[in-house]
This record gives sequence, C-alpha cells and structure tokens, in this order.
Amino acid sequence: MKIALFDLDNTLIAGDSDCLWGEFLSEHGYVDSEAYKAGHEKYYNDYLRGELDINAFLEFQLKALADNDREQLENWRKKYIEEKIKPVILPKAIEFIENHRQQNHVILIITATNRFITQPIADELNIEHLIACEPEIINGQYTGEVVGTPSFAEGKVIRFNDWLTTQAQQPDELWFYSDSHNDIPLLNQVDHAIAVDPDETLKAEAEKKGWPVISFRS
Repeated sequence: MKIALFDLDNTLIAGDSDCLWGEFLSEHGYVDSEAYKAGHEKYYNDYLRGELDINAFLEFQLKALADNDREQLENWRKKYIEEKIKPVILPKAIEFIENHRQQNHVILIITATNRFITQPIADELNIEHLIACEPEIINGQYTGEVVGTPSFAEGKVIRFNDWLTTQAQQPDELWFYSDSHNDIPLLNQVDHAIAVDPDETLKAEAEKKGWPVISFRS
C-alpha cells in the first residue's frame, strides 16, 4: 500500500477553510461578525507563528456548532461550499491528486480543521479518507467539545498512526504535501516530504533537508 497525504488549507485550496467559514458566517449575519473576526485573526496569527493553543482554538471554532441547530448548520454549510470553497480549489492540486489516484495510491487529507467543515470538501475532491479534528455529537447535536487528539502539529503524527492501525496493510511508501511549518513533525516521518507554497519556516526546513518545494498556484 502506498499513501499520498495532503494537508488541506493553503495546500489543496487557496485559503484557509476555517477562516473562510468564519467569513461566511459573518457575512450572512449568523454570528457577531466583529467578535468572530477578532477571534479568528488572533488564532490565525498564532497559527502562523507556530504558537497556536489548539484546544483554545477549537473551543472558539466549535462554539458556532454548539450554538446552532444541526440541520440549520448543514444548510449553511451547503451554501458555504458553493460560495467559499469551490472557487478556491486549486486545479494543479487536482492534477497531483489524480496522478496519485491513477497509480492506485491511497489518498488521504489530514487537517487541523474540524470534520464538520472539511468532510464536504473531501467529498468534493472525491477523497475517501479524511483525518480531521472531531467535534463531539451528543443526541444528534454538536456540544462544542472535541473528541480525541486534535490533528494538529505532533497530533497529526498520532492521528495518522492511529489511522494506520485500522488498515489491513501497512504502507510501503508515503508522500505528504503541506504548506505549513506546523506539519514538520509529520513531514519528518514520510518517505517523500513535499513543501507546497510553503511558509518561510517550512521553506527553510525544506531547503535544509532537500525536500522538493513546489507550487499548486502557478
């Protein structure tokens, strides 16, 4: 079994799916736009600096799910995918996905963004396997809590290894495509680490270790 892993935000799409979700909610008046914008800006800047408190971020991120009826949320999500996600899917990323698919590689998205937001994006990309942060659901409604280890930074290594234990075969070869220095722990674990439109920290690490640096945006 050969596996191609892809980060999602700013890798397969030209943007951050969670930030775009926040923009969508704010633009439609579904949340307090000023408070939501300020919160997102803070946490996104923390993420870029490598200082994100993932648990605090998830508490913020999942509050909108807990505060609203699940059926309403799913209706909003359909509009969000059309308005915010489809326009930023990168054609060159699709080419790479299809190249791996044609070689019968298992394709997996691994992301720190929660499954509520990312599952329909994986579906849109026709990717069966998704590792994401898991929002808790009790009696059919979101609680605002997260289940298990968040798939962020070292957590991606843990979650990927957990996923591997559920598979019938162990991998012969692994690829991982990412833009973020937060993914260096998992990039260090694979056979083929590829920096895609990387941030400065990841670019420097890639140059140091001889990892390919490519762009899905050009």
